[in-house]
Amino acid sequence: MVEAVRGAGVVVTGAGGGIGAALARRFAAKGARVVVNDLDADKAKTVAAEIGGIALPGDASGIVPAARDALGGTIDIYCANAGIAPSGGPEAEDAIWDAAWDVNVMAHVRASRELLPDWLERGSGRFIATVSAAGLLTMVGSAPYSVTKHGAMAFAEWLAVTYRHRGVKVHAVCPQGVRTDMLLGTGAAALNLVLGPTAIDASEVADAVFEAMAEDRFLVLPHPEVADYYTARATDTDRWLGGMNRVQRKFEQATAAEAS
Repeated sequence: MVEAVRGAGVVVTGAGGGIGAALARRFAAKGARVVVNDLDADKAKTVAAEIGGIALPGDASGIVPAARDALGGTIDIYCANAGIAPSGGPEAEDAIWDAAWDVNVMAHVRASRELLPDWLERGSGRFIATVSAAGLLTMVGSAPYSVTKHGAMAFAEWLAVTYRHRGVKVHAVCPQGVRTDMLLGTGAAALNLVLGPTAIDASEVADAVFEAMAEDRFLVLPHPEVADYYTARATDTDRWLGGMNRVQRKFEQATAAEAS
């Protein structure tokens, strides 16, 4: 895998911190040429300077042409990592749902639209989508995040089904809590009850990604127990829903206590 990565043109979106920065660092350490994208220009430039990469600040949704130019015409690996996690349910405003859909799903669609013609012509390319365990399970407190991450998973699966035999490799990265600014932004209730107790470092997610790449494995589970939860969800759905509802009730109690 080191040989396959060395010299490769890699793009990582949302790479100013967290999982994205960890991926950018790991790819650079393995000899890749890395484009570091983030909405926060200062963060993108800081990470790029640290790893000897190329900073490309801005919205992740349409950066492929500029990133391809920055890498001399070829993108070998694209990490669709940028994401947002708004809270709320059906009462959340349409603008919140639209933003989650655009960043968490449509940015992946737009990137693949630009990447696939070249990848299919040369018979190789790798698409790494940071989906979250919410894309396999759900996330209490955030319907927009849960729904759009399921959408991101569905799209990654579709890409794998459609183009695997044509040399396009796809990976769906599905961690639970990771010690990032996004995790801290979920609030104390979610942090203490759901995500925080098993949270891992972003570097551990990068470890899991490289292991999956070496094995050509689609599903990347930095928290291995997610496989058991996913199996339970599929094989005994009502029991799983009941368990998650108990978590929801605890979440509501913790949120109320936090607000009082």
